[in-house]
Amino acid sequence: MSDNGPVRGDGDFQELVDEVSALLGTPATLEDRDFRLIAFGAHDSDDEAAMDPIRTRSILTRRSTAQVREWFEGFGIARAREPVRVPADPAAGIHARVCLPVRHRGVVHGYVWLLDDGTDRPLDAAMAVAARIGTLLAAEARAGADTGRELLGLLTGPDSRREGALAALRAALGRVADDDFAVVCVTPWDGGDDEASDPLPGPRALPGAVAVCAVPSPPGGLAVLARARAADTVAARLLESARARGAAAGVSGRRAGLEGLPESWREASGAARAAHAQPRLAPVAHWSGIGPYRLLTRLPTATDPAVAPLLDAAHTELAHTAEVFLDCAGQAGRAAAALAIHRQTLYYRLSRVEHLTGLDLDDGEDRLLLHLALKAARLR
Repeated sequence: MSDNGPVRGDGDFQELVDEVSALLGTPATLEDRDFRLIAFGAHDSDDEAAMDPIRTRSILTRRSTAQVREWFEGFGIARAREPVRVPADPAAGIHARVCLPVRHRGVVHGYVWLLDDGTDRPLDAAMAVAARIGTLLAAEARAGADTGRELLGLLTGPDSRREGALAALRAALGRVADDDFAVVCVTPWDGGDDEASDPLPGPRALPGAVAVCAVPSPPGGLAVLARARAADTVAARLLESARARGAAAGVSGRRAGLEGLPESWREASGAARAAHAQPRLAPVAHWSGIGPYRLLTRLPTATDPAVAPLLDAAHTELAHTAEVFLDCAGQAGRAAAALAIHRQTLYYRLSRVEHLTGLDLDDGEDRLLLHLALKAARLR
């Protein structure tokens, strides 16, 4: 619920943008605080001044680039409480603009943009409309926070909490609760610490997502409940965020309904750990495609005492040699070729591995122990 009643739909945002356009006699555009397009006013197709490459791209792709965002935020729009005039940047194809911050109770929720043709327009009435838009966007954010809170309780809460969280999330989602879902984990996720930022992307940023929450460490990260068919798109969109620098994503298996979500989170977070551990799985790893890491992500993190000396930083080359040799099923020719070394060099390094660990690489169980320990070490 918003302060003025139920949360309304996108049609209401369009009506409010049209109202701003009518008040000021120029096309207006509404974006959320992450510069994703919500609504835009119609413009005269014969008026080239009403469009520039930035507005065109925003309308066509429904979002702006990080460079565009950085340019405009450099003029203090995220902190402003009054209209901000932003000068043109001809080299970047950016026309001059007026930005009307969209705020609610001091928090910025988005921006109304007007191309600035130098006309001195009265902006007080338009700012009043922007405040009404802020009320609606704040209501959307609160609704998203509610479903996120229940998702967090369902994924990580004690058993006594999960039953209530499941019922509340099911009630919030309605008929959607019976869809096929996957959970997406992105880790690490930067929560941010400035007032203009929210660590949790809203549903507009993630088509196909129905709930989002931040999960504390360990394993930590951003958890998104998404319709199964949209999970890959959600993961890719999240990894484009500035908050996901150095992050990897994991996607759980597909499940019908909400009852299996705790297991889905274990799968998604395990797949994300595997993507960090094994570059060939990055940037988005699916639980179904991570092979032995499905087992390894479930095991305790303790290192086997026999293998511990090999994991010392001084023996990185030996550890890598042993891992490649075992990946190649113990075939010396394949391993030497993969490592680009002579076969005799391979044998020498393997003998040193045996000396360090006390393991016999002709013994199947010793090989298995070493292989698992080397793979598990990647997960730390």
